[in-house]
Amino acid sequence: MNRSFFISVGPGQSVFAGEEFFYRMECRAADFRVFCYLCFRNQNRLTFMTKLQSRNYGLDLLRVLACYMVLQVHAGEFYYIADGGLVAAGGEPVWACWLNSLCRTAVPLFVMLSGFFLLPVRERTRDFFARRFVRVVVPFLVWCVLYAIYQFLTGRTDAAGALLGVCRIPVNFGVEIGHLWFVYMLLGLYLFAPVVSPWIETASRRAMEGYLALWAFTLCIPYVHLVFPELLGECFWNDTPMLYYFSGFLGYMVLAAYLRRYHAAPRAWHKWGGALLVVAGYFATAWIFDARLATQRLVADLELSWGFGTINVAVMSVGLFLLLKDVRPGAGRFTGVVTDISRLSYGIYLIHIMLLNFFHGWLDPLIVSAGIKIPVLALCTFVSSYAVVKLISLLPGSKYVVG
Repeated sequence: MNRSFFISVGPGQSVFAGEEFFYRMECRAADFRVFCYLCFRNQNRLTFMTKLQSRNYGLDLLRVLACYMVLQVHAGEFYYIADGGLVAAGGEPVWACWLNSLCRTAVPLFVMLSGFFLLPVRERTRDFFARRFVRVVVPFLVWCVLYAIYQFLTGRTDAAGALLGVCRIPVNFGVEIGHLWFVYMLLGLYLFAPVVSPWIETASRRAMEGYLALWAFTLCIPYVHLVFPELLGECFWNDTPMLYYFSGFLGYMVLAAYLRRYHAAPRAWHKWGGALLVVAGYFATAWIFDARLATQRLVADLELSWGFGTINVAVMSVGLFLLLKDVRPGAGRFTGVVTDISRLSYGIYLIHIMLLNFFHGWLDPLIVSAGIKIPVLALCTFVSSYAVVKLISLLPGSKYVVG
C-alpha cells in the first residue's frame, strides 16, 4: 500500500529567513500509523507536535549557498565589466566565466525557496501582506536610505543626489546599487502569490506539468531569438507575445510548488539526477559564455547564457535543489551556523555591496589573478556581512533593519 498523507509543520522560512509559513511533509502510510499511535499514547500532544516543528536543514543549506553565490557573482563583476557596459579586455573575464556560471542559480534558487514554502497561500491575504511588509519592505526602505548616505559619504554623489535617490525609491531603486532590483521582483511575486494559489491548490499533476512545459519553452526563447528575432507575435508595438504570461520568475515558484507536492519525499534518483543536471547545465552555461567572449563587446550581449530566464540556468537550479533538499544535519556547531546564516540571509544580501566595495579596494591591488581575487573577495564579504548583520540582529527592533 503506497498511499501518502500530508501533515503541516512549521514555522520555517520563505525566500529569506524570518518569515513564518506552514508546509507539508509527505510520509508513507506506515509512518501515518506510527504517527497516530504516538499521538494517542502521548498525553502531552503539544510537546509531540512541537518536536515535529523542525527546520529543513537541506533548504537552509541551499539558502546559505544561494546567498554566498550572489556575493561571488557581484565580486566577479569587477573583472569582466568595463566602463560603459563593455566587456573587459584580457583574461580576467574567462575566470569570471568558469567561476561564476554555476552562481547564476542564486536568484532562481531564492525564488524556488519562496515557491516551495509560500504556494499555495492559505492565510488571509491581509495577514500575508502585512507579514512581508514588516520583514521585507521596511528593511528594504531602510537600506535604500542607508545606501544613499553611503553614496554621499564615499563621494559617489553629492547631498542633492543622495536626497533625490531617496525620493526616487517609489519609482525604482533610487541609488545606483544594482542588487536592489531583486526586492522589486520579489514583491511582485508576493503580490501575485494569492492570485495563483487557488490554481496551485486544485491543479492536477498533469495541469502543473503542462504549465511547466510551456514555461520551459519560454526558457529557450533567448536562443531562438538568435535565429528568429521576433517570435509568436513579437513586434515593436507588442511586447507581450503569445507565451509572455508563461515566462519569468513565476515559473520557478510553480516549479518549486510542484516539487514539494510530488517530490518532497527523498528518492534515490534525486541526488544523482540532480548532480547530472548541475554538471550538464554548468558546462552549457560556461561554454556558451566563453565562446561569446570572442565575439561580443557589450556585457548585455555577452551574458546570454547567464540569463535567469534561460533553460540552462533553470536546469542547474533544479539540479541543485534536488541535490541538497534532503541533506540531513550533522553533529557539531556547523549545523547551527548554517541555520543562523539562513535566518539572517536577507540582511546579508542587503548590506553586502558596502563591504564588497571595501574589500575590493583593499585586496585588489594585493592579488594578481582574478581566479583568486573573485572567491577571496566573495568569502571575505560573506563572513564580514554575516558578522555585522549578526550584531545588528541582537539590537531591539532589528527586524526592521535586517528582516
